[in-house]
Amino acid sequence: MSGGIIHHIVATVAMMLSFLAIAPEAAASTDVPLRTCFRHAAAGDRAATLFGTGTDDGFRCDHTQRGAGAGDYWVRSAPLPVVGAGMLVRSGSLWQQAMTLHIRYADGTIRTLGFTGADAWRHLKLGASFELVIPGADSRPVQLLWHIRGAANLRGILLEPHLVSPDLSQRYDLQLAAFYAGFAGLAGALLIFNAALGAALRQRFHAPYCAMIVFLLGYAGSSSGLLGQITGMDNNLRLRLNVLLLACTLSSAMIFARRFFAPGVTRGWVRPALTLVSGAMLASALCYAILMPWHAALLDHLLSLTFMATLMLALPLLWRGWHAEDRYARAFAIAWALPLLTTTARLLQALGVLEWHFWIDNSTLIAMALEASCSALAIAWRIKLLGEERDTAREQEMLARLLADSDPLTGLMNRRSFLREAIGRRDAHVLVLADIDHFKRVNETLGHDGGDQVLRVFADALRSAVPADALVARIGGEEFAVLAPDPAAALPETILTHIRAAPMPFDLAVTASLGSGRGTIATEPDWKALYRCADDALFAAKRAGRDRQRWAASAAA
Repeated sequence: MSGGIIHHIVATVAMMLSFLAIAPEAAASTDVPLRTCFRHAAAGDRAATLFGTGTDDGFRCDHTQRGAGAGDYWVRSAPLPVVGAGMLVRSGSLWQQAMTLHIRYADGTIRTLGFTGADAWRHLKLGASFELVIPGADSRPVQLLWHIRGAANLRGILLEPHLVSPDLSQRYDLQLAAFYAGFAGLAGALLIFNAALGAALRQRFHAPYCAMIVFLLGYAGSSSGLLGQITGMDNNLRLRLNVLLLACTLSSAMIFARRFFAPGVTRGWVRPALTLVSGAMLASALCYAILMPWHAALLDHLLSLTFMATLMLALPLLWRGWHAEDRYARAFAIAWALPLLTTTARLLQALGVLEWHFWIDNSTLIAMALEASCSALAIAWRIKLLGEERDTAREQEMLARLLADSDPLTGLMNRRSFLREAIGRRDAHVLVLADIDHFKRVNETLGHDGGDQVLRVFADALRSAVPADALVARIGGEEFAVLAPDPAAALPETILTHIRAAPMPFDLAVTASLGSGRGTIATEPDWKALYRCADDALFAAKRAGRDRQRWAASAAA
């Protein structure tokens, strides 16, 4: 188990290093952010007449795109710096029906390229960004104009447009591939590790944890754009699936938390609230996936509110977990601290409080990967505690069983355990019954405490006299039984010798009478027959004067 946890930690570190490797390149990059202005599209608009730099043609150059509502738009860039052909125009993926890019060159030439939602996957890159190549021409490009049709405008009309050189674009792709591959490796390791544990230990919390990892992998595939690249699906369908997979991931996490924590953590209103919020989140995500873009802003706000309710509900859950007696609950609370922070940032971004940023938008992957790793540590901790509790329970069970099967005074087997072990033996055995002579007189002489001591010394003498594979039991007050595999002709005399040599309390002379018989004990009737023969021999020894042994006249049938 510890090796699997170490592997997870190493994978987490590798993923974080891949993330950190992106930052220096991004900081030192030579890509060019583009300042833009926008306006609503109107019937009769022509791209050739909309190029320019003035504001008298209806273009707004402030940062209020989100407040403009859904619809069709024109977005115009400021004059471009001096760049050559082959540069790439990169922008974030948003809900829209189509995007057309018009490029004006210094000689007045205008070239057009673009895509619809159905074929957007051809231009989709890792990180869910679109890239369009500026075609070569006899003169340099001087301005860009986008025509966006069917924009839901939930995060903006055109998201973070900038110019990127081909070599820098390739470097971004490699770095993002390393980041997503590290995440996928970590998630895959966690999935295999916990699926194996779940199959072996059958704990109720492993199934929702594994489901959370599976949905998280699907969410990573859709949010990164990889799902669109592989399947060629409509980009808006990819965004629908993205919301559904995120809701399923969070719902699975809530179910996992409810099953993982001790009942005291989820007591009272928390347990039904977890079920209610998870259901509401899935319902809002399903409505978003089915109804978009109908009342897009309403659906988006409904989705954000259910995510916020999930966030608010996690706070009392983690507070109780932190103050629980189980230390693994604290580990889980720490694990969820970062996802809570990143979820808060994403909610603030969705509500327009924070500006869109690539790493805020992808912070869910980093946070959930770290959460899954820390949760794996908490799971391992809990399994360790469960193992210790199980071992303790087994020891107590073994002790209880031992006490139930033994005579509390002498430590020998009692009648029940002796018969359980004896009956069923088909080979010939010797049964020796031993009865202490005049034991009532011993009690009257030494008292009951002295009599108990005599019984213990007598039991020790029997143990020392019999072979290792023999059964020794106290089957009555002062009556004992020994069962040993035949041949054991000398066993009764050996027992008598040890009894006579045993140091009794106050040097009291204590003797015993023995009766022996041979036979099989395959069934209970066999046992009764053999016992009757040995008992008859015991009474024969007593009639003969005690302190001696006798064999049964005939073998038991």
